[in-house]
Amino acid sequence: MPRILISDKLSDRGLAVLEAARDIDFDHRPGLDPEELARILPDYQGLIIRSGTKVTAELLREARELRVIGRAGIGVDNVDIAAATERGVLVMNTPEENAITTGEHAIAMLMALARQIPQATATLKAGRWERASFSGTELFDQVLGVVGLGNVGTIVADRAHGLRMRVIATDPLVTEERAQRMGVELVSLDELLERADAVTVHVSLTESTRGLIGSQAFSKMKPGVLIVNVARGGIVDERALLEAIESGVVRGAALDVFEEEPPPADHPLLAREEVIATPHLGGSTAKAQLNVAIAIAEQVRDFFRAGVVSNAVNLPSVSADELEDLQPFIQLAEKLGLLQGQLHPDGIREVEVEFAGQVTELDVQPLTLAVLKGLLEPWVGERLNFVNAPHIAQQRGIRVIESKAAVPEDFVSLVTVRVQGAKRSGRVSGTLIGRTQPRIVRIDDFLLEAVPEGATLLIQNRDRPGVVGHIGSVLGESGINISRMQLALSLDGGQALQLLNVDPAPGGEVLASLHRIDGVESVHLIDLGGRVT
Repeated sequence: MPRILISDKLSDRGLAVLEAARDIDFDHRPGLDPEELARILPDYQGLIIRSGTKVTAELLREARELRVIGRAGIGVDNVDIAAATERGVLVMNTPEENAITTGEHAIAMLMALARQIPQATATLKAGRWERASFSGTELFDQVLGVVGLGNVGTIVADRAHGLRMRVIATDPLVTEERAQRMGVELVSLDELLERADAVTVHVSLTESTRGLIGSQAFSKMKPGVLIVNVARGGIVDERALLEAIESGVVRGAALDVFEEEPPPADHPLLAREEVIATPHLGGSTAKAQLNVAIAIAEQVRDFFRAGVVSNAVNLPSVSADELEDLQPFIQLAEKLGLLQGQLHPDGIREVEVEFAGQVTELDVQPLTLAVLKGLLEPWVGERLNFVNAPHIAQQRGIRVIESKAAVPEDFVSLVTVRVQGAKRSGRVSGTLIGRTQPRIVRIDDFLLEAVPEGATLLIQNRDRPGVVGHIGSVLGESGINISRMQLALSLDGGQALQLLNVDPAPGGEVLASLHRIDGVESVHLIDLGGRVT
């Protein structure tokens, strides 16, 4: 009989689902300290958590019997996904169950911010009648800029229409047709920042969205803008936000999330009257908590009873026998998609996945799912998994083509991902070395052999002496190590491509310095995820 540990508080209705399953044993022990959790977890095959439990690589290393982790909620940033995958532990979440609650919280925060309700309440409770001190902002006919039109962003846009706001949005994965059906004007991020009276962010925290609303973004906004973040801490750069408030660019900010949670008591933003804040309450309503508890209990129960995989974050739904052969190709396919997704930030209209050689003898559908997961991850992030990737691609109007070719050119097996973007098209190809090691072997017209992992610089330059050395000098002087370097020439000559695995990832100033090198034509910082295994 499988044993499940529930290490965070779960609704009684969720517990009742497991109590009714006579073939499953469980213990509900919220509030365990990390040492006690590490001591007892090796006795369990399943773990159900919320945001309070941190599932680290060290914890997973000792949990030899663990087969599944169920996250009651969307965010899985408290789980080391790479370590779980490496140890064969399935990670599932409940991505749809609290979207309405989170969207409503964003609207509530926006209205409270616009009318200064928390500040006015505080003065009144302190015995002061300061009616003249609070001149709020009317939201009617104001422009709301929605960054990210996923489930939560779509709900916010819909509710904002009820307030008679004019809604503009940016999301490279949403088509014009879908935006029009929602009554939303689709614009670039720069145009949104320039036009919006209020900006609300609804993207996941990834390397491409960390600091998305930072100094450069604030410099493009008109004075008096309102900022709302109920998504993830780190998307809005807190230091830059403070400076924008002090300069008068930002009139007020409503924050439900912080880079460090809980934030320190002396956090400078909390000392500002222009800032209102809540302690990560976006999904915290009774109904939402009930929904996620029931959903994750059912998912974990069904996994142990029948091997059913729902909302898998790190594995496609395949049998154990198939998975053994597919796993290296799944890793390769996801890396190729992840690369293409970050090379096309302006949007994707079509993706073609071509399989050639011996890989065509396998069931390639999970590989196509892996490509889509990687492709969409830079913007969709944590609520994306192998199950919902095709649905999200369809929602965004992305055409998906899967094809097979008998001849794999120069390789035993080859996976090629061609993308037609809003502004450019591109091709990347990959193969396996020694049956298990993924390699990128082609990027557009450049042939190479690169290990797809970690922070990676993709630099295209004119092929002439001194450029490579200059790039190395800039990185070295900035304390950035190059662990691997791949150089390639274009098929017609004249152009060179460098793919550099670097640690740590360079910041904006370093990237700007690389851009300024004579001969460098483009610089892309790509996050290719964890170590290949």
